[in-house]
Parts: sequence; C-alpha cells; structure tokens
Amino acid sequence: MNQGKVRSGFSNPIGKGSLLDSEETIRKALQENPDDLSLKIRLADFYLRKHLLTETRILVEEVLSLDPQHHEALSLLGDLFMKDRIFERAIDCYRQAYGKAPNDYLVLKTARAFKEMKRYDDALQELEKVLVVKPRHFTFLREKALLLLRMNRQTEALETFEKARMIRPDDAYVQKEILRLRSVDKSNEQTIAEIRRMTSMPSKKDDPQLHGLLADKLENAGQIREAAAEYKIASDLQPDNVFFLKKQGYCYYHEKDYDQALRCLAEAFRRNPSDFYVRGTVKKIYEIRGDLGGFLRLLEEVLKRHPHEKTLYGAIKKVRKELEVLSSVPQEP
Repeated sequence: MNQGKVRSGFSNPIGKGSLLDSEETIRKALQENPDDLSLKIRLADFYLRKHLLTETRILVEEVLSLDPQHHEALSLLGDLFMKDRIFERAIDCYRQAYGKAPNDYLVLKTARAFKEMKRYDDALQELEKVLVVKPRHFTFLREKALLLLRMNRQTEALETFEKARMIRPDDAYVQKEILRLRSVDKSNEQTIAEIRRMTSMPSKKDDPQLHGLLADKLENAGQIREAAAEYKIASDLQPDNVFFLKKQGYCYYHEKDYDQALRCLAEAFRRNPSDFYVRGTVKKIYEIRGDLGGFLRLLEEVLKRHPHEKTLYGAIKKVRKELEVLSSVPQEP
C-alpha cells in the first residue's frame, strides 16, 4: 500500500476513471448487473459520501443479507454506526471486516472510533500497529499527532507533525499545526504579525489552514470581528470544513450579530446535527428573535436529512411542548 495515502481497498467495477462518477452511472451499471454486490457497495459508498444515510443503510443491509461477511459492507456499516455515535458497534464491524480483508484503512477507522470514545491509549495502540511497520506513513503520523494533542502531549505532537512534514512538506494542515505549536511561547501579537505576513505571500494567500489559524489567534486577542472575517475566508476557501463555518458563527454570536450567526450555525447544524453545542446556540438565537417556531421548522428539516439522528426526535418533542406552553400564556393587552 502507498504509505502516503490511505485507500479503502474497494475495487472499481464500473471502469477506470469512473470511480464514484455519479449516481446515474452506478445505477445504470446495476441495471445491467443487478446481482453484482460490488456495485451495490459502490452505490452505498456514494450515498454515504453524500450523507444519504437511509439509502446507504438499505444497500448495506441488502448486501449483508446475501453475504454476512462481506468486508466492504461491514466497513460501511461501521461508518453508519460512527454517524450514530455507536462507537463500540463500529469497532466490531471494522474488526470483522479486517478479519476478512486486512487493510490499513480499517485500522485507522478503528483508532478514530476509540478516539471518539476518549479511549486514547487504545487509539494510539491501533495507530502504532501500522507505524511500527510503516514508520513513514503520512496519514497515520498525522492521525497520531492529532491524538497526542487530545492527550495534551504537545511536545510529542509537534515532533510527530515534524516527521509528517518531512514526508509531505507542502501539506497545509501539518504546516499550520507546526506553526501553532511553535507559537505557544510567543505573544499573540508576534504570532498574528507572523501569520499575516505569511498570508500576504502569493503562495500562501489561499491557504485555508493559515487563515483559520490567524482567526484563532485574533479571537484569542479579543479581535472578534477580525477573527470572523478570517474564518469566513477560510470557510470560503474550504467550504466542506464545518469547523471554520461554526467558529465564524460563534464570533458573530459573540458580537450579537444574530442574523449572520444564525446563517453560519444553522448550516453547521444541518451538516452535523449531533453537535449539541451548535444546536443549543441556534435555539438561543431563535429564542432571542422570538421565533421558537422557526427553530422547530429547522429541526424538522434536519431530521429529514438525518433520520437516524435519534436525539432530534427528543429535541422536536421538547420544542413542541415549549410552543404549546407559550401559546397557552395569555398575551398582554
């Protein structure tokens, strides 16, 4: 396996150059080969990438009903359990899949599941299984560094990021983390000036990670409006990064710019409905605006997108009760 890139191990039954080309392409291939399990898996993987969890689950369960030990289906089922935050079941799936077809990606997924459970030592042990054999595996080095940060082992994290940078010197995220960790002992003013100088360079001005780091430092310095502007630049450069969008929203919320805050945080909630902090802040904004009904409509919209996010059912029930209480309170003349 290429040490610089983790692959799922999936084959490409559709043809070279058409991997996950489109739903239409895969469906057409399935019509011609309705019993091809690899095509069903390809479509399920496509749906998962599009966050269509119900469609993914239907296909995965169909494949497993025909082949209970299908390693790709087990891996995708593990991914669905991760989405539902049922981490132990996810680990069981990944390990079953690994038993049928060992590959590094399944080890990585297992480590990430342990990390989400805050079982950091177990996560580290999983990563070391690969790193002891492939010490220059970039993806595992970066994952190890992130895990060490979670464990508050910053010095080791910096050393690990440095190793990763030796393999991929141009990786923007690794560069940003090294800069951030090295700036711990510097003043905010020094760090802000240094990052501003870097983002003014033609080769770095479109680096979302650097703009995100600058935003973080500006936020820590109390320059909230400036931080929001940098988070927006980072988010525009990397639209799939929910973290930048969320941080931008929190900056607007801090500044009491509730329209802009709601724009950012509602979208972040749509993408990740399991984030209780974002959901709580969005509810507060709707309450401030006197529009709790708007929050209920948002919850119902998000539930349609994520029907397996069980916490939404309780949230909707609670808000409906709150609205009933509000509607029964006599209005002042």
